[in-house]
Amino acid sequence: MVKVLFVCIHNSARSQIAEELLRKYGGEAFSVQSAGLEPGVLNPLAVEVLKEEGIDITGKTTQSVFDLFKKGNLFHYVITVCDEGNSQRCPIFPGQTSRIHWSFKDPSGFTGTHEENVAQTRAVKEEIKEAVLAFIETLKK
Repeated sequence: MVKVLFVCIHNSARSQIAEELLRKYGGEAFSVQSAGLEPGVLNPLAVEVLKEEGIDITGKTTQSVFDLFKKGNLFHYVITVCDEGNSQRCPIFPGQTSRIHWSFKDPSGFTGTHEENVAQTRAVKEEIKEAVLAFIETLKK
């Protein structure tokens, strides 16, 4: 089983979306988690767009990358999903892992109407989905 950790600043949207999409499309071949440097509150936009994928994360909590490290969790891949603007702050999980960086816009920074913010978050979800599916295909080869 391939162990994967998705990391972003708050673990409120991008890393949560990536975790759930890998869980859905990668199946039992993967053990997947997500965490953040400064865990926040789950972003309702992420909850909404994941429901469109048939995934309900209502009530899910965020977690700290440092707590996972303290517990001794090890991963084959640590994938950071911060946007380029925050890439310097994007945490690095210590240990013997392969590190990958995917840059996605942060839904917490979107402005506009609710519909506009959902549309922007949906676009980010689709970008993450493409990256996740490509990651799965790469590992199959």
